[in-house]
Amino acid sequence: MKLSNVSGPLGVSLPTWSIFLGTVSALGYSALRIFLSDVGQGLGTLCALSALFLILFFSRALRSSAVFWCLLGVVATQSLSWVAGYYHHPDWLPGNPEIDRLGKWFLFVGVAFWLGGNYFNVKLALSLALFGFLATCFFFDGSLEQWVRGMQGHRIDLDIRNAQHTAMFFGVALIGLLFFVRLCFSGERLAWLTGTAWVVAFTICLLGVVVTQTRAVWLAIVVVTGLAFSILVVAALKGKFSRSARRQGVIAIFSVVALAVIAGITFEDTLQTRLAAENSVMAHAMQGNWEEVPYSSIGTRLHTWRAGFEWFAERPIVGWGGEGRGLVIDHTDWLPQQIKEEYGHLHNTLLDFLVSYGLLGLSVISVLVVWTGLGSYKSWKAGVMPTEVFIFGWAFFVYYFIVSLFESYSFFWTGSYIQNVVMGVVVTFIWRWQLESGSSVFTFGRKQAAP
Repeated sequence: MKLSNVSGPLGVSLPTWSIFLGTVSALGYSALRIFLSDVGQGLGTLCALSALFLILFFSRALRSSAVFWCLLGVVATQSLSWVAGYYHHPDWLPGNPEIDRLGKWFLFVGVAFWLGGNYFNVKLALSLALFGFLATCFFFDGSLEQWVRGMQGHRIDLDIRNAQHTAMFFGVALIGLLFFVRLCFSGERLAWLTGTAWVVAFTICLLGVVVTQTRAVWLAIVVVTGLAFSILVVAALKGKFSRSARRQGVIAIFSVVALAVIAGITFEDTLQTRLAAENSVMAHAMQGNWEEVPYSSIGTRLHTWRAGFEWFAERPIVGWGGEGRGLVIDHTDWLPQQIKEEYGHLHNTLLDFLVSYGLLGLSVISVLVVWTGLGSYKSWKAGVMPTEVFIFGWAFFVYYFIVSLFESYSFFWTGSYIQNVVMGVVVTFIWRWQLESGSSVFTFGRKQAAP
């Protein structure tokens, strides 16, 4: 069934005005969720609900995607966890299963649908997300004072929740700029403009990573850039890059090295102090001397992780429900009152998830992760997904997995937002590949079509 004769996104024919509004909602969500939070959130809701309605009623091909089975799975998991908790700890449960807690992770469905597998739309969405974030970092009262304090060695957050979340955004932006560098320097007439913009944006983001002083982000960036550099060297040695591509790669590497050296010299004391802090805390924890572990930055994480694992071991299958992470903090007797008053999460997305929804919930999300990874590879091999998007998607996964081991990003709007934008960018090409080829990501028990 089709709504009109006008061609629309991903095989669904729609009126021109609705395509325009849907695309604007996806782009607006990417651009404004950080800068104008309420407006961006409203656009994101519109983007997701409109796409969900159209897919469920007018696109049999897309609604059979594993994405929607996973969405159904998380709804079922949250409901089952709530029902099981009702019989085990009813006094600690909310009045309903609160399926929006994980449902908001699937807002990427709307982003992917309205981007329509169009590379121009994807580049525009990512550019707007970057500009919206950078605008937020400069256009607020006291922004100049914060940047000056950061340059003086103080830790700053630029009024985006806290320094860890701001650092996470800077890290994603840095990785995105690194892997999309070719597009910025490969233009002809506007190469000087886009290249200059890339250098400025990269400098700001590198500086932002330093002044927000988040060690998990530093670790994740080092791992990702190290892996990327190794892969690029191997590919170059095999002669898989053209002369222009090698030249652009040299520009990117030179920029990264030069800016990193400048940052290292400028902030040498800050970096050394931050990296050396709490070494003794880690030593006590590794030796099992928990009485000697203070409730410092790392110490608090170690204590809450310990408590979280104790609670997970009690209900490993379905967890404690959506409020599980808060229950751990509030009802672990040996955690001090100060920690109970200050925190409501476990500083680890994976552990938060396991405590809340157990191995059952993890199995559902794992299917989505595997589907996305395998689908991105297949669509890239088929020439549908651009190489930059493919590499960026995988780099983001590695980066985000590492930083999420030290903070519960996905359970805050910041993490949900960045997940939805990147997932939307990746999934839009997977869906396009599926529609164009008639193939599926998972082919268990299916016969392959004859060539």
